[in-house]
Amino acid sequence: MEDGAGPRSFVFREDAAYGDKLKKLEPVEADRRLTVKLQQAVTRFEISERLRVNTLTQLPREAPWTATVDPARVASVLESFLVEEVPANAPDYDMVAPLGADTVVEFVVQEYGMRSKKGHAGAFLRGYGRMFTLDGRSEVWRHPFSVDQVESGAAHLDPFKVGKDPDLFRQAMTLMLDQVALDFVKDLTPRDRRGGPTLPDHPISSSPDNVAPVLVEPPKPPESDLAPGELPDPDPDPT
Repeated sequence: MEDGAGPRSFVFREDAAYGDKLKKLEPVEADRRLTVKLQQAVTRFEISERLRVNTLTQLPREAPWTATVDPARVASVLESFLVEEVPANAPDYDMVAPLGADTVVEFVVQEYGMRSKKGHAGAFLRGYGRMFTLDGRSEVWRHPFSVDQVESGAAHLDPFKVGKDPDLFRQAMTLMLDQVALDFVKDLTPRDRRGGPTLPDHPISSSPDNVAPVLVEPPKPPESDLAPGELPDPDPDPT
């Protein structure tokens, strides 16, 4: 997870369609408030773990995936459980060599959050996956990814509804992460190999971690007609 990857909101600053709804609330402040809601929805650790675990568990039970290093040992030596720390230290991959690893598969999330265009909002996720050897750092595979609900024409993710129910953003992120994992699996599936021993299962934990999110921007005084830190109520659903 890169420093400053997110969550980030570009909903209100880059789309004037919400101006009447915001009234006196400045777009920058509205994006800040929405960012706080996105932080409550899903943690950086959950995002990184879901992408890793969903990819690993869907890879075929064939070499080389039957010879992977225990992920708990990797996490311990790399201190990857500290992904919530901002800024996070870059991993020193030489530390996994004593565990028997000779190649590293790395997934990097560069940016995620919400954006909007012409009143149509959605979640987005960008980054890349790569494989490289520890001896010489020779890169043997790279797969950039960019999943954007606005560009793909997915259903509108109402930012005001997200403000009241942040789990809506979590659900959107889950769908996108699972799609990226599936794309990774297709790339990393070896061909013309015999099956190997079954890999251990590494179930995804849906429970949030206990690390409080770090807010970068200081809060502004709340608008008089809104509760502190809240966005306007969403419009009623048409009947």
